[in-house]
Amino acid sequence: MAPERSLRVMLVDDHALVRSAVRQALQAPDIDVVGEASSAEEAMALAPVLRPDILLLDIDLPGLTGIEAVRELAPRLPDTKIVMLTVSTDRRDLLGAIRHGAFGYLTKDLSGEALLRAVRGIRDGDLAMSRSHAATVVEHLSRTARSAPGTASDGVNELLSAREGEVLRLLAEGLTDREIAGSLAISPRTVESHVSSLLRKLGVRNRAEAAQRYRSG
Repeated sequence: MAPERSLRVMLVDDHALVRSAVRQALQAPDIDVVGEASSAEEAMALAPVLRPDILLLDIDLPGLTGIEAVRELAPRLPDTKIVMLTVSTDRRDLLGAIRHGAFGYLTKDLSGEALLRAVRGIRDGDLAMSRSHAATVVEHLSRTARSAPGTASDGVNELLSAREGEVLRLLAEGLTDREIAGSLAISPRTVESHVSSLLRKLGVRNRAEAAQRYRSG
């Protein structure tokens, strides 16, 4: 019997030390780390060329977020299992990643041995997610199925990161970018970046439409 082909894994994280630690944890005869990227934009250029079996993707990246990268890459890479590897335990990040096509959601507090087991388990169809995260996803799906279409449970905020949700709330209250920046202790340029991102995620053309979506649930 021919030996089983090695799992081809790609890493996406903006911290070189994190990529190095993950690469070291995955050193095994049956795993081959075939590529790395430090941003979502790099990943979107490289992953379709490499077509890895598994893509380990951080959420908090410079430029586009990891969740935005999932939304772009999942339809283009149907045979690649995209798994978030992140420090975020935010419910909205979890649900947003799964909604846009992530196969799993792992947090960086995993030990190297646990990460290796999780990656190997993906080959066998195991769920790459903690029990608590899996319970959150199942609960959300169940609640959504019981709700009438068009209600608040469709979840405007479920699409957004925690910080984007804060920006949207303040925007809906009529605050300017500078006022939002002061309220959240971030720069106006960062506010502009969050606004641009939330407009894309909500599929609206401008701030007024985003505020209306927020008010209507």
